[in-house]
Amino acid sequence: MNSSSTEVALDFSPMIKLYKNGRVERLLGSDVVAPGLDPATNVESKDVIISKDDDVSARIFLPKLNDPTQKLPLFVYFHGGGFCIESPSSPTYHTFLNSIVSKANVIGVSVRYRRAPEHPVPIAHDDSWTSLKWVASHFNGTGPEECLNRNADFKNVFFAGDSAGANIAHHMGIRVGTHGLDGVNLKGIVLVHSYFWGEERIGCEAEKPHLALVENLWRFTCPTSIGSDDPLLNPDKDPNLGNMGCERVLVCVAEKDLFRDRGWYYKELLEKCGWHGVVEVTETIGEGHVFHLLNPGSDNAVSLLDRIASFINHT
Repeated sequence: MNSSSTEVALDFSPMIKLYKNGRVERLLGSDVVAPGLDPATNVESKDVIISKDDDVSARIFLPKLNDPTQKLPLFVYFHGGGFCIESPSSPTYHTFLNSIVSKANVIGVSVRYRRAPEHPVPIAHDDSWTSLKWVASHFNGTGPEECLNRNADFKNVFFAGDSAGANIAHHMGIRVGTHGLDGVNLKGIVLVHSYFWGEERIGCEAEKPHLALVENLWRFTCPTSIGSDDPLLNPDKDPNLGNMGCERVLVCVAEKDLFRDRGWYYKELLEKCGWHGVVEVTETIGEGHVFHLLNPGSDNAVSLLDRIASFINHT
């Protein structure tokens, strides 16, 4: 047997390993659950193809409707996983989307972008933009997916994501502000435990472990990057930050999360960059990174879900 098939070149346990022969082993996020009716929430889901050539797809979530022609806010979600694991069909994200779609009474579109290392960053961002253009193609009622034509309120659109997905949601907000997205009125974005970083340590980062893991994982997923001050990773270095294309941003941080101080710093950056919207931060005490996905039934997870739903339904 070729020893390269068992020799590890890069080990990012507990997430992913790369072997010397190029084989990729995903240690988390590979389980899948089929779409369909969720009896706990009465949310119906289905999978749709967005780009067959690029293998980009999405899972659509539709809550129980009182009126079949009812218009609902549109909630576009980008999953986390360090740009390299997880998908909309993993039990973690399927469960979360069912919950938020039911709680906030929205239509959910959970994007399945291509993942690193086979498809290095920024392919995930480009696939997400492709997905948003596909979503926007429904604004005048002539898109390929009938439930979006019939029920999506394109004047009331939100982007959201956790961790690496929050990074994507942030950049999609900037792309909307920079390039526009025909037919879509982006009201707000929700960033949960955002995967942002930088060369200079801020807050209590220097006291926390795993700093090297964050930087090495970024190099692994984006090998052409200039490093931790890449504008893709560090909003402070992005000259387009003031172009954020929505009027409201909700930043969710967790007290014990390595990325906590980046979330608070992001609020400062938005407030001084020339953007004229309103940014709020909500912090969950005593919790770590993506705690709400790991323990969705906990009181703190339910509270966070309520906070996100309240943000969406704010008038």
